[in-house]
Amino acid sequence: MAQTAGELDEEGSAEATVAPGLSERALLSTGIRIGTLVKTKSMAQFVSRTQANGLHVIDVSKTLSRIDSAARFISRAEIGRVVVYSSREYAKTPIEKFCEVTGASPLTGRFMPGTFTNPVFPSHIDPEIVVVADPAVDFQAVDEASKLGIPVVAICDTDNVTENVDVVIPANNRGRSALAAVFWLLARNVLVHSGALSSDQPMKYTINDFETKLVEEDEERFYES
Repeated sequence: MAQTAGELDEEGSAEATVAPGLSERALLSTGIRIGTLVKTKSMAQFVSRTQANGLHVIDVSKTLSRIDSAARFISRAEIGRVVVYSSREYAKTPIEKFCEVTGASPLTGRFMPGTFTNPVFPSHIDPEIVVVADPAVDFQAVDEASKLGIPVVAICDTDNVTENVDVVIPANNRGRSALAAVFWLLARNVLVHSGALSSDQPMKYTINDFETKLVEEDEERFYES
């Protein structure tokens, strides 16, 4: 019997696949399940174990299940009114790629107060769903959405408080590769649930395409070309 994501060993399986073009081992290599040294009461249910160094490890099977649930929820909305926001630099490319693939609306950088709540604000947005990369860092967007009764989907690490989050996606929300993996999987599942992609069809982009590149990497690539 094949291992489930929750039963994976440290390396994962290179043969078993999570999605076309993505093995279990490749998924685990992104650090998607590596949490922080802190475990809040609201996130304890998603933690499978604690490493000797104190880092809490997230149950990947629950991550995948929540990604699928969130994608199903998002696919039922008017996709152009699904606003995906984060001020976290490493979330910029994943958000932009997710929105390019799905048709959702990206919002990155500083969140201006009143973006959701003030109709006369020049850059006012009226979202149907708000997706954030970290409810702690992106608290202003979460707060405004919550005040208006707009559902919030959030990637939550082990140290997050989920009070104003409607759909929790438990995952490492700090790492470049981890964020890329979550948004790639979320985008894929949204496309599958909306009927734009079959379950056995590969994505146009890879997880690497979803990852924010460091400036040093871009400069090195420039000089090598």
